[in-house]
Amino acid sequence: MLKIGHRGARGYEPENTLLSFQKALDLGVDGIELDVHLSADGVLVVIHDETVDRTTDGKGLVADLTLEQLQHFRTNKNQIIPNLKEVLDLVNRRCFVNIELKGKGTTKPAVEMIQDYITNKNWSYSDFIVSSFGWEMLSETAELNPKIPIAVLTETTIEDALAFAKKIKAKAINPDFQLLKTDTTSKLQKAGFQVFPWTVNEVEDIKTIQNYGVDGIISDFPDRIQ
Repeated sequence: MLKIGHRGARGYEPENTLLSFQKALDLGVDGIELDVHLSADGVLVVIHDETVDRTTDGKGLVADLTLEQLQHFRTNKNQIIPNLKEVLDLVNRRCFVNIELKGKGTTKPAVEMIQDYITNKNWSYSDFIVSSFGWEMLSETAELNPKIPIAVLTETTIEDALAFAKKIKAKAINPDFQLLKTDTTSKLQKAGFQVFPWTVNEVEDIKTIQNYGVDGIISDFPDRIQ
C-alpha cells in the first residue's frame, strides 16, 4: 500500500516547503502530494491557498505577486514558498510527485514542466500524477498530453468521479476517505482505477481504510501507514 505524504509531511513540518518534502522523503514515502498556483510572473509555485496569509508572514493573492516577492515571505521554521522546479529537483525521482492543480492557468505550464523533466532529465510519466478538484483542468491536461497520469479528486460523489475518470481515461480516483467503503473501493478498482484517499491521519482511520484494500493513502503523517 503506497504511502503518500500530504503537502510533504505536513504533520511534522510546515506544509508545502522543502523542509516538509525532505521530511517525507526521510520517512520513506512512495509519493508526495503538493499544490501549485501561478505567480504574477508565470512561475508555478507550491502553495495550497490562493493567498499567502495563512501559511506565511505575508499578505496578498499569490497571483498578484512575483516569485521574487513570494520568496521574501517566510513560513514557520523560516522556510520560503518553493517553486515547483525546486521541489522536483529535491525529490530527484526518489518518489512520485502528485501535482494538484489549484490556481487558474496552472495546467499548461505544469504539463510543459512534466514533459521537460521527462525529455531532458530522465524522469518518466510514472514519476508524476496530476490531480485537481477543477475537473476542467484535468480535461485540459488529458488533451495537452494524454500520457500524463491523472487522478480525479472528489469530496462529494464517487459516482460522478467514476464517470468523469472513465471519460478522460484517468489513472486514479482520489476521494475524501469518508466517502469510501469496501464495496465502493472494489467497484472503482474493478473499473480499472487506483484509489488514493485523502487525508487520513488518525491511526484508527488508517487501519479502516487499509482494510478496504485501497492502493495508497495520502496522509499528513505518512509514517503511520504500515
